[in-house]
Amino acid sequence: MIAGVIVDVPSRQTDRPFSYEVPPAMEEWIEPGSRVGVPFGGRTVQGFVVSLSAEAPADSAGKLKPIAELLDPLPPLLPDLVELAQWMSGKYCCTWTAALQAMIPAAIKGKAERYIRLAEDGAGIADLLRAEPSGNVGSAAGREESHSFAAGIVSAGRGEDDGKGMSPAAVAQQQLPLEQLPPALVQELQRSGGMRLELVAQRYPEAGAAIKRALASGWLAEETSIRDRLAVRKQLTVYPPEDRAAAEAALSAMSKQAARQRELLEYVLELSEPVTLQAMLSETGASASSAKALEAKGLIAIREAEQQRDPYAGREFRRSEPLPLTDAQREVFVRLKAAVEAPEPATFLLHGVTGSGKTEIYMQSIQRALELGMEAIVLVPEISLTPQMVERFKGRFGDEVAVLHSRLSNGERYDEWRRIRRGGAKVAIGARSAVFAPFGNLGLIIIDEEHESSYKQEETPKYHAREVAVRRARQQGAVVVLGSATPSLESYAAAVRGGAGGNGALLELNERVGARPLPPVKIVDMRDELKSGNRSMFSRDLHEGLQARLERGEQSVLLLNRRGYSTFVICRSCGYTAVCPHCDISLTYHQKTRAMRCHYCGHAELAPRTCPSCSSEQIRYFGAGTQKVEEELAKLFPGIRVIRMDVDTTTEKNAHEKWLTLFGERKADVLLGTQMVAKGLDFPYVTLVGVIAADTSLNLPDFRAGERTFQLLTQVAGRAGRHHLPGEVVIQTYNPGHYAVTTAQHHDYGGFVEDEMKHRRMMGYPPFCRLILVTMSHEQLATLSSVSDRFASKLRALAAERGVLAPLQSGGERAFDLLGPVASPISRMKDKYRFQCMIKYRGPVDASMLVKEAITRTEAEAARSGVLFSVDVDPQMIL
Repeated sequence: MIAGVIVDVPSRQTDRPFSYEVPPAMEEWIEPGSRVGVPFGGRTVQGFVVSLSAEAPADSAGKLKPIAELLDPLPPLLPDLVELAQWMSGKYCCTWTAALQAMIPAAIKGKAERYIRLAEDGAGIADLLRAEPSGNVGSAAGREESHSFAAGIVSAGRGEDDGKGMSPAAVAQQQLPLEQLPPALVQELQRSGGMRLELVAQRYPEAGAAIKRALASGWLAEETSIRDRLAVRKQLTVYPPEDRAAAEAALSAMSKQAARQRELLEYVLELSEPVTLQAMLSETGASASSAKALEAKGLIAIREAEQQRDPYAGREFRRSEPLPLTDAQREVFVRLKAAVEAPEPATFLLHGVTGSGKTEIYMQSIQRALELGMEAIVLVPEISLTPQMVERFKGRFGDEVAVLHSRLSNGERYDEWRRIRRGGAKVAIGARSAVFAPFGNLGLIIIDEEHESSYKQEETPKYHAREVAVRRARQQGAVVVLGSATPSLESYAAAVRGGAGGNGALLELNERVGARPLPPVKIVDMRDELKSGNRSMFSRDLHEGLQARLERGEQSVLLLNRRGYSTFVICRSCGYTAVCPHCDISLTYHQKTRAMRCHYCGHAELAPRTCPSCSSEQIRYFGAGTQKVEEELAKLFPGIRVIRMDVDTTTEKNAHEKWLTLFGERKADVLLGTQMVAKGLDFPYVTLVGVIAADTSLNLPDFRAGERTFQLLTQVAGRAGRHHLPGEVVIQTYNPGHYAVTTAQHHDYGGFVEDEMKHRRMMGYPPFCRLILVTMSHEQLATLSSVSDRFASKLRALAAERGVLAPLQSGGERAFDLLGPVASPISRMKDKYRFQCMIKYRGPVDASMLVKEAITRTEAEAARSGVLFSVDVDPQMIL
């Protein structure tokens, strides 16, 4: 049997399956998706089996190498995921192995480790060492005597002294005095079978030269093996006696002197299931020796057992039942239920205003999928959404829910993933990468807040979870539901077109559950506030609103729209601005540490007390960060209880859940934060939402700036008045006439879409075309300029050859337009200059393939240039 293996070598030159022979002993185990160790380029590397065949391909030269090891008894990847990875490789211009690696947990991203062991001939010498008289081990006399004895055995074996026909070990004995190799090392190698080279170097640093000579002469052997980064957790576990009657008889016969053993046995006899040894000893106060004594008598069994690292162990979730649906909800649910029951794949966009009950529809649709024996994936955009979502889904579906997100430890995430792979969970909830949950019978994939840019991965492979979900649903005949109060324009346009063509549909919920009104939104022009003498960051309306909530015991949410609006350091005398020495970007000031930090490369330095340029002391910090807002609240409202949620306060594990739980228990008056407080939160006593500076994101050099501002304002406004108390929203802005602000004021998604679509059509941006951003970087500007020009020329030539090169304004069915190369908006990052090309295309054009081919041709001609290429298909950020 021949296996096609994708090796874990992230290079375009090796981005194809390599053929390996499957050893007969592995034939029953290996299948597409198996993870294996294979010899490659003189070393052993991890690989993934992507195909199996009876015969070797015609282009394979010579005898095939065999697979060295099988790394998992159960393949970590299902066949559909292997196929999905191949599709991602073509779609997102990444290597096949990069796509495969994105699908498995970090714990099993195997790494190659080098081991040394005794060669076959070395084993006999180890026996001689072990036979040394006690007291002589380690002594010079003992080592010399042992060496002579060993040399005599070898010499007698070969019959003559000239070295011809000598074994490698015998040659080693002539060339390598045994006393140079620590006997303890030899004995340890024989006992363990092998040791990691790194560990040998740590324990025996003085023996490096001797070990090298032993390896060179064949007495020691070196090999490479693939090891996982994290192992399955195992603990000693106590099992109740199989023969209960015999154990009870032994208990009756025990003497009074064995009181601890009696106590332990009584405890074990009451068990209905196994318990860890540690838990038993902790609960009974007995010692391990008492447990061992019972084991020796055959009354209990103690053995290692796998322990699940459950992130929600000990937590109880209040059981919930399906809620009655409104007429509008029922109409949507009936459509989704019919689609889940049908064998064909389908995609729906559920456009529902905030508080319209989308989550209940999700859960009842999942329930139907589970009843049909199917599985479901629920994606959420932010880690901060997960605690409340998990509580709702665990309350409805119990242990059938597995959680996959980055705030879990690697071990917890690994065990949750393994639970899915083994069929122990039927619903997976998590952020972007949960779209790869290893389910074999998917019925439903739900993407909540589908408009969020965090569904797009910014590192290779730069996939969009929405596109991957739709592709995966097609593979398994599943249904995709994209839910949002403010859908992305691309999804909205596709749903409208799909509804007409029968491929998908637009489903709408235009009212909140219980006919609760959407909160009134007041727009405050901060220019007028300044004219009236109010220099505070809080307008009079927002100040009065906060004061009223404090008096009534209600809660408020304050959003600081900081996207592209961070605190920076400037000299008021000469205009000097603190800039990162490695990137073309200003440094961000952090008050807590008095340090300035670059959020792109990590560079940090202390904030200057005087200007480095003119020595002036007029150093000032501009921009309102969350810490500054928190200080102002404390000054204006003494005794106010504020929970601040930003990057600084949510780095610890479970920090999001801790802060949101405290706020839900009404132990704070104000929840202050960045975008993480804007979406998905549902608290009954929140009646005021304030947006400190609404229009800062409007000034970003990004064609989606207006859309993102509208989405953020609408989402955060939806946090107010979701239950029995009416809500109110105050939006502070310096640009009150912008259509993104005015349409958000009236919760008018349709009006925003109409205005925004005009701009997109005029400027030639999605959804009227698709984009690919190619970024090139290098330390030398001249080299970068030359290679980027060459790339652009080759891409234009390829597009012309295929007959697709045409501007978007041409009006034809197909168009392919290339803009650039030009300097990127952030023109230098991590000491590398950056150029970019923007490709706009429309119609049946395989733009990804053209870009990939142009890069390959450019690299072939400029192999030693060192220019790095980064391809972003459907980019969410143009920086």
